Amino acid sequence: MPKDIRKMLENYPEESVNLTANHANKFEAKLMKELHQEKSNRKPIYWLSIAASLALLVTVAIKFYPDVIKEDPKPPIEQENKISLGDISPELNTIESYYTNSIKLELSQLEMTDENKELVDSYLTKIGELTKEYKTLTKELTTKGVNDQTIDALISNLQLRLQLLKRLKKQLNNLKELNSTQNENIS
Repeated sequence: MPKDIRKMLENYPEESVNLTANHANKFEAKLMKELHQEKSNRKPIYWLSIAASLALLVTVAIKFYPDVIKEDPKPPIEQENKISLGDISPELNTIESYYTNSIKLELSQLEMTDENKELVDSYLTKIGELTKEYKTLTKELTTKGVNDQTIDALISNLQLRLQLLKRLKKQLNNLKELNSTQNENIS
């Protein structure tokens, strides 16, 4: 299907374009005028734009990296964007509030004496370990995202801490009763 251009143009009528005799001279004059324009008297102020750019960079660096300028070698402060159970849903907020308030109540009701100090300390050590584990699970919830296993582990942790405190309270009551019955028998 390709056609030869020569064959297509054979029947094409030629139009004659009459150029003025002075056409070449006019074109050459315009060309020379464009190529050899006189330079303006204004000096380029490139150094001013460079200085402005540097000032802007220094300002931005000071704004966003203030620790670079300070001489104190302090570690950067981490913003704590931790997610807790209460941040996930209102129901989980209610559960978390219930358990944490119950744990605080149980802790406030503990009566520590010289006789039960060792028992209370052992339980508080276990509860302290569970609290550390709870914080680790909260960090995991923040870094890895919300998932059912982590939520269940957090709730189980709260439940276990409350159960330990109730068991401790029960043992303290039993110990108190045992001591009172022994004192009555001695008297």
